[in-house]
Amino acid sequence: MPYIVYILRFLDNTLYIGQTNNLEQRLKDHLNKKERSSKFSNDHGDFKLIYKEEYSLRVESMRREKQLKGWTRAKKEALINGDLQLLKKL
Repeated sequence: MPYIVYILRFLDNTLYIGQTNNLEQRLKDHLNKKERSSKFSNDHGDFKLIYKEEYSLRVESMRREKQLKGWTRAKKEALINGDLQLLKKL
């Protein structure tokens, strides 16, 4: 079962980075504002899934999630847009 690191973009243009082993259920949780959704998604409203990566081990996805959360907004946007040259510069 793959582990997925994902990025959501909310209507106010904020980004949310998370990881899960069941992306479909996790997106439903975010959408339905259930107990399992994050406080962030409860506070920011509607969103769109804009990026995802798959990993075979949970530790890898957790490491990548932490790495992405430490990046600047510009670097995250370069990753989302697939701009590898800009990503390397940043």
